Amino acid sequence: MHISFLIHNAYGIGGTIRTTYNLANTLAEQHDVEVVSVLRHREEPVFAVDPRVRLRHLVDIRKGTAGYEGDSAEYRTPARVFPSAEGRYAQYNALTDRRIAEHLVSVDSDVVIGTRPGLNVHLARQTRRGPLRVGQEHLTLDSHSKQLRRQLRSVYPRLDVLTTTTEADAHAYRTTMRLPGVHVQAVPNPVPAPGIAPADGSHKWVVAAGRLAPVKRYDLLIRAFDRVRAERPDWRLRIYGGGKQKDKLRKLIDELGLYNHVFLMGPAHPIEPEWAKGSIAAVSSSLESFGMTIVEAMRCGLPVVATDCPHGPGEIIDNGVDGRLVESGNVDAIAGGLLELINDDALRHRMAGAALTDSERFDPARIAERYETMFTERISRGGSMGGRFRGSLHRARGALLGGAYAVRDLARTAPTKGQTA
Repeated sequence: MHISFLIHNAYGIGGTIRTTYNLANTLAEQHDVEVVSVLRHREEPVFAVDPRVRLRHLVDIRKGTAGYEGDSAEYRTPARVFPSAEGRYAQYNALTDRRIAEHLVSVDSDVVIGTRPGLNVHLARQTRRGPLRVGQEHLTLDSHSKQLRRQLRSVYPRLDVLTTTTEADAHAYRTTMRLPGVHVQAVPNPVPAPGIAPADGSHKWVVAAGRLAPVKRYDLLIRAFDRVRAERPDWRLRIYGGGKQKDKLRKLIDELGLYNHVFLMGPAHPIEPEWAKGSIAAVSSSLESFGMTIVEAMRCGLPVVATDCPHGPGEIIDNGVDGRLVESGNVDAIAGGLLELINDDALRHRMAGAALTDSERFDPARIAERYETMFTERISRGGSMGGRFRGSLHRARGALLGGAYAVRDLARTAPTKGQTA
């Protein structure tokens, strides 16, 4: 099967990019896979790409290179196909519109996968007849503006498949969007095994990671840790990530006198060794479309104390078994959840072991298998089908039928009991 991913910028850093590579690298073990990046802003991608995955770009914005196209008149002309209400609209233009269209009308693949709403619009409107058109949603429907939802509602019915990262979001799409004939399915993001020894639970560190953005509510986590410090001053908190709230959070740390207990560590790549240095992970978000950091921490052997916010934490954490869900927006609840694990070594170690085991369901091999099954089922039910995969299916069917006919004919001519050959 030939599978083609279309992504905003495969050379950057972010959750969608990371999960796209995790899935593409695994699918490439059995299939012909390419990742097509609309933009290219640096020489090499941040994340590792399997040599079997073909990586190419449509528009080069690397200043100072021979292929740089950022000064062209087309690049400075606003986009008309990419939806204006999409968060990345300012980075799209007449040149990206044209290059994406040229790619999709000629794409030689069996499955084409878009990885954000704006690209899914291109996919739905411009992909040639044949490939299975799969739109991935890495954010939640609720997080889209009303204007974007209106724009998507008029185009998404042209897709064959729409995937979300949680069952809750899949339900939202099924019940609030009119998508007749579109198969809507929840498939969680893949997270590979870290390749390092898991945390041993002996270090007195709580670890958090993610963008320093309002939705992550690190202000609540810092205030909660002030209460942890009052009872257990031997524990510390590290927060990894960068963002616009850094100065605001630094000021809060200083105001609470936590400069020896809470540390803003900046971005870390890879993050896995930093998880493994801790004993508990913390997530204080008001919204999580999935919760990549939760799974990453669990795969490193950390139980996670997370706010039970929409949509991901409650579908990842088995409360009281491999982590603890606490009330969203509640400083006391966050502090209580952390102290429960800090003060009970046996509980913390038990949850850590369960986190390692339970998080195996997010292994890329298992997620890739779910995608493969979905692709095959949709094609067999009459969805769009690329020529090469259609041919391979017919050949496989013929081989199976030929084998069945051969067995039947052999049975007809085989000697019965009492006869000799």
